[in-house]
Amino acid sequence: MDLFEYQARDMFEKHGVPVLGGIVATTPEEARAAAERLGGGTVVVKAQVKTGGRGKAGGVKLAHSPQEAADRAGEILGMDIKGHTVHRVMVAAGARIAEEYYFSVLLDRAERRYLAMCSVEGGMEIEQLAVERPEALAKVPVDPQVGIDRAKAEEIVAAAGFAADVAPQVADVIERLWTVYREEDATLVEVNPLVRTEDGRIVALDGKVTLDANADFRHADHAELEDAAATDPLEAKAKEHDLNYVKLDGSVGIIGNGAGLVMSTLDVVAYAGERHGGVRPANFLDIGGGASAEVMAAGLDVILGDPQVDAVFVNVFGGITACDAVANGIVAALGMLGDAATKPLVVRLDGNNVEEGRRILREAAHPLVTLADTMDGGADKAAELAHAAHAARTPQA
Repeated sequence: MDLFEYQARDMFEKHGVPVLGGIVATTPEEARAAAERLGGGTVVVKAQVKTGGRGKAGGVKLAHSPQEAADRAGEILGMDIKGHTVHRVMVAAGARIAEEYYFSVLLDRAERRYLAMCSVEGGMEIEQLAVERPEALAKVPVDPQVGIDRAKAEEIVAAAGFAADVAPQVADVIERLWTVYREEDATLVEVNPLVRTEDGRIVALDGKVTLDANADFRHADHAELEDAAATDPLEAKAKEHDLNYVKLDGSVGIIGNGAGLVMSTLDVVAYAGERHGGVRPANFLDIGGGASAEVMAAGLDVILGDPQVDAVFVNVFGGITACDAVANGIVAALGMLGDAATKPLVVRLDGNNVEEGRRILREAAHPLVTLADTMDGGADKAAELAHAAHAARTPQA
């Protein structure tokens, strides 16, 4: 989960990282009040969107009085920045900047460790710096068993080439940023820019934090950080049922057990769809190993609630959960959903106790269910049904 800048700022402050005052506003009037609370002097009004390039898009503006803050907020609220609509701004205290730096720590999956990156040239897009002047960006591996202690922080500062008069302060802040990374179970903590003010303070002027959703069970407070307004309602419903669901833009709903099988099913449906009007998968949905009636019903309820879905492909390989249990789950789920189940289902079962599973579905003879012997055949049938449903709705020229 990516955080908004104001959420990252608050998290930094919680762990002792030096930051400037910042107050969130959703209206120009709230921005005026925020500027007054921050002393009535110069502030920065910053669009709160989860994308870069805010400054270039006009989403970051200086204001020299509370009224100017209200005016700038009025200009920014409602803006579209790279497809993200601005619903809130952060009014941040101004600072006299002497130098700008860059620091981040992230998960290096390829090397199975963490990676710290640091530069004395902050403020610009770090991707641009990495391409144009890679020598200006220090990259220091971090042992997950040790983390960033004082010695490692000093190594990072030395590799980046900080001057001796500022290096100890920067090392202090890097240690605190590591605390944020470790204690909040983050996969990314980035500060750009990390600044030295004219009065000699080191301050995190901007922040980007990505949290590991797999660690949510350790952080009940992280639920409050989710942007409910931006969450797809179908994904929210799936999350309530602990389903691994991702909304896509196609018309063939997918249900499978196991992430690898579901990924393969997406590919096969996309390939089959090329023969049927270019239809594509509508979602990723992994129901896991236990395809009980309740789990299957929850999965079908989510998928059938997607107005883009015209047909559903259930592709299950019976392992620990045998095919007869899966078949009973499908039959029971359709009974539980009743009139809410209105779209055709193509079901392919294979694996443990497959013949019994197919017998159960044949004898149930549900009018929406079509049995398929193979994954390719099931994908083709689902794509055909989805294309036919779309064609039936489309007025003929």
